Amino acid sequence: MQTLAVTESVTTIVEAEQKFGLSRSELKDFFTEWYDELPEMNSSDRASLEVLWRRYIYHRSGGHLLESTVMLLLVSPLLTITGLYDPPFLLKAEESVLIKISDSEETLQGRIDVLVLRDRFWIIVLESKKTMLSVWSALPQTLAYLMASPNGGGTHPAGNRPTFAMLTNGDDIVFVKLEGKQYGMSQVLSPLVNQGELEVAWQVLRKIAEIEV
Repeated sequence: MQTLAVTESVTTIVEAEQKFGLSRSELKDFFTEWYDELPEMNSSDRASLEVLWRRYIYHRSGGHLLESTVMLLLVSPLLTITGLYDPPFLLKAEESVLIKISDSEETLQGRIDVLVLRDRFWIIVLESKKTMLSVWSALPQTLAYLMASPNGGGTHPAGNRPTFAMLTNGDDIVFVKLEGKQYGMSQVLSPLVNQGELEVAWQVLRKIAEIEV
């Protein structure tokens, strides 16, 4: 699977759509997994998320989180609390991908770290130095990863089963769904704003996990 080469050649949403024949679905019922019938949270999980949230806020208040600290402080604990490190989920890591975004003033540089759960659920962590890159910066590469997965683009022999991804730079979290040649996105969840946003992210992760089992 030439995932690294694919992601290096796709740097904008337009390129991803043209390269893979994708289109963004605007239908409300295309991506219901991020808001409809979300799992209930018990008191133990809520308490664990509160500890996670307060710890993240404490470190984030000191400035932008550099290198792998987003993974250590937010992503890994969140996956632990949601049970995605436990059977039947298996974890594998892809090679990090360098990302450069040019704006009117400077070229921002960071990298994308990727975890894959059961080949159909991708965790995309965007890390940067000095300036926090927008979570949307990783969307083109995320679509490339989803298309490069064994089930990407609806090629799975069992049918047109969807694949999912979670993008985060620590401050923001966005979920992506790819089904066939269409993709959709959740609204932006912002754990930096309040604990409730992190709780919704937990619920969406659990919802997708139930689908993937």
